[in-house]
Order: sequence, then C-alpha cells, then structure tokens
Amino acid sequence: MEDYSFKKFEGVGQRLENRITITSNKSFGLPTKFYIDEQVGNNNYLVIYYDENKKVVALHFTNLEEEPNKFTIMKNPEGKGASVIATSFFKTYNIDTKAIKGRYTWEKRELEGIGVVYIIKLP
Repeated sequence: MEDYSFKKFEGVGQRLENRITITSNKSFGLPTKFYIDEQVGNNNYLVIYYDENKKVVALHFTNLEEEPNKFTIMKNPEGKGASVIATSFFKTYNIDTKAIKGRYTWEKRELEGIGVVYIIKLP
C-alpha cells in the first residue's frame, strides 16, 4: 500500500486575491495571498509615494521606525492579510475612494534610493 503525506486544507473562505485593494473608507487592503507571497508581515509600516500627474501610487513596506511619514500596517492576528488606514494621503490629494474603490493589479519595482515598491495606477 502506497504511503501518502496528507495535509488538511484550512483555507475555506480565505481571500486568495493577489491584488491590492482600495476601500471606500480611505484604506489600502492587503489580502491574504498578497500578504503572504510578498512577506508583508515582516514589516510594520508603509510609506506611500505618489505621482500626482500620472495618478500612480508606489507602496513601500518598511520597518524603519525613524521614517516620519509612515503609516502603521494593521495586521490580521491570524495572518490573513492586513490593511493600512491612509486617510491623510487620500485627503491631501483629494482622491475620492468611494469612486475608485476596488482591486488593483500591481507592479513590483526596485526604485533607487527607496527600495522595492508596489505600484498601482489609479483611474
């Protein structure tokens, strides 16, 4: 008789979305798959960069406590994703999150002087 190594599937109801979300209440959502695949849990903060002319956001995850312009990553205690409340960012640039809420495909890039960022293009 052949021997198998079964592992119980415990992901019922998990959001396996590998896109970054923007919520109507001025937050970035980091679904489970993105959170795990991109190892977001290894960081505590998010720094946001914005190209206002092209409406492109770059998200940089960091542990740099000295960074004065950082947002705290609110991690799900069960490791099922995270979110970042970024009200001041959205208000500063008059971005109506109710109008643009949704899931965004991202592009991972290394930017000189910053490091790895995740770029999303707003409508």
